[in-house]
Amino acid sequence: MGKRVAVLLAGCGVYDGSEIHESSAVLVHLSREGAQAEVFAPDVDQMHVVDHVKGQPTQEKRNVLVESARIARGNVKDLAKLDVKALDALIIPGGFGVAKNLSTWATQGKDCIVSKEVEDVLKAFHAAKKPIGLCCISPVLAAKIFPGCELTVGHDTECEKWPYAKTAETMKELGCKHVNKHVTEIHVDVKNKLVTTSAFMCNAPIHEIYDGIGKMVKEVVRLA
Repeated sequence: MGKRVAVLLAGCGVYDGSEIHESSAVLVHLSREGAQAEVFAPDVDQMHVVDHVKGQPTQEKRNVLVESARIARGNVKDLAKLDVKALDALIIPGGFGVAKNLSTWATQGKDCIVSKEVEDVLKAFHAAKKPIGLCCISPVLAAKIFPGCELTVGHDTECEKWPYAKTAETMKELGCKHVNKHVTEIHVDVKNKLVTTSAFMCNAPIHEIYDGIGKMVKEVVRLA
C-alpha cells in the first residue's frame, strides 16, 4: 500500500490562502509516486479575504476549512482530527495563507506566532521522525519551530527573479541555516527530515515550479 501523506492547506488563493498551483502540483506528484494524499485544514476564519483581481482586502469573511475544500474537491478534514500515527509524512504548500492563517508571519515576521494546532502537528511529525515537505513561504513555519534547522526559500539576494529574498535573511535571524537553491532544486535537512523548495518565491516559469515541487514530493515519499 502507498504512503499516506497529510497535505495541510490554508485556504484557497495565493493572497489569502494556499497557492492553488502549488497545492495541485503536490497532489499530482503524490499520485504519481503512488502515495495517498489526505487533505487537512484548520476550522478557523481567514485573517482576511483578498480580492484577487484588485489585490485588495474586502469586508468578506471566509473559513479556512471551507475554502480549502475547493482545492480538495470537498475531500478535506478538520486539522483537529489529524492522527500522526496513521500518516507517513506531512506536506504544506505555500501561499500567503501560511503567513496569515497558519501563523502571523505576514504581520509580525520573525516575531510571529504559529497557530497552536499547526505547531502541534509539525512537532508531532518531527518527534515521530516522519518527513515534512515545505515549499514557497511555508518553510518559515519550520524556521520558527525548529531552531537550527536547514531550509531553502530559494535565494537570499533580492532581484527581479527573487523578489522575496529578504525572507531568507529573516530565517537566518531565527538561527536557521538557509541554503541557496534554484527553483527546480530542493534542500534536504537529513537530521530533521525537512525537504524544502522555493516554488513561487521565484519569479520563474510555472513548469519549473511544478518540477521543483515534484522533486520535493518524491524525496518526502522516499523518506517516509
